[in-house]
Amino acid sequence: MILETCPLSLSDIQSELEEIRENAAKNLTKEMFEKALSCIDLTTLNSTDTVTSVTEFTEKVNQFPAAFPGISNVAAICVYPNMAHTVKSTLKVPNVKIAAVAGGFPSSMTFTKIKIEEAQLAVVAGANEIDIVLPLWAFLEGHFETCHHEISAIKKVIGDAHLKVILETGVLNVDQIWQASILSIEAGADFIKTSTGKLPQAASPEAAFVMCLAIKQHFEETDQRIGFKPAGGIVTPEDAILYLTIVQEILGNEWLTPEMFRIGASRLANNLLEKITGSPVKHF
Repeated sequence: MILETCPLSLSDIQSELEEIRENAAKNLTKEMFEKALSCIDLTTLNSTDTVTSVTEFTEKVNQFPAAFPGISNVAAICVYPNMAHTVKSTLKVPNVKIAAVAGGFPSSMTFTKIKIEEAQLAVVAGANEIDIVLPLWAFLEGHFETCHHEISAIKKVIGDAHLKVILETGVLNVDQIWQASILSIEAGADFIKTSTGKLPQAASPEAAFVMCLAIKQHFEETDQRIGFKPAGGIVTPEDAILYLTIVQEILGNEWLTPEMFRIGASRLANNLLEKITGSPVKHF
């Protein structure tokens, strides 16, 4: 399998981003803050997570409609696979998905058979979205067929659950981000995601631009929409709106829905709520 290089250079991308940043400044509105909030994968991926803490975390999502009437809830709750059942048994509000990281998250450094079984078990436990990590150990040495096989095998066993493939873009250059995006999409990813949030290098506007460009090319060729999820280090409302604007500029408003766009975050939700309500918020 031979993958092409990105059609734009890093300098071209940075030049395009200058205009997008200007447009993002115009998007700092209550409407866009609410849209960003509705696309959050509210995430807890700590070594200290317990059944009690994840139950309490989920209850905050249950309490959201009463606490903030008229504001759309988050899109999903994202947890480790052994906590998917806890979320499922606690979650009472409609239209909030259960996402589980699987496949040897966050390093993807285990056997494919185990990754497949872990993803399948997470779905059985209640997850309807699975986030896995591209096996960089294979990708970085050009073993693209290995990566393709692993992603497609996981996608096959999780059935109707959505598959998000994390590229870990902070350790990839522009061409590698493009290649990883195309590979993951062709292997069956429903979403492509920037980062695990477990490395110092996380989401970046440059990576988002390349990934959205790959999604756009795929859509133009196949009429199939693939989702996009920036994650890792996205804390401020301004950061969130920049990523929304990148998606808006490259892919269009059709992608600005929880079905096509997510933001992986733990601290962002309260910050967005402060912008929306005009008051300090510590709900989540």
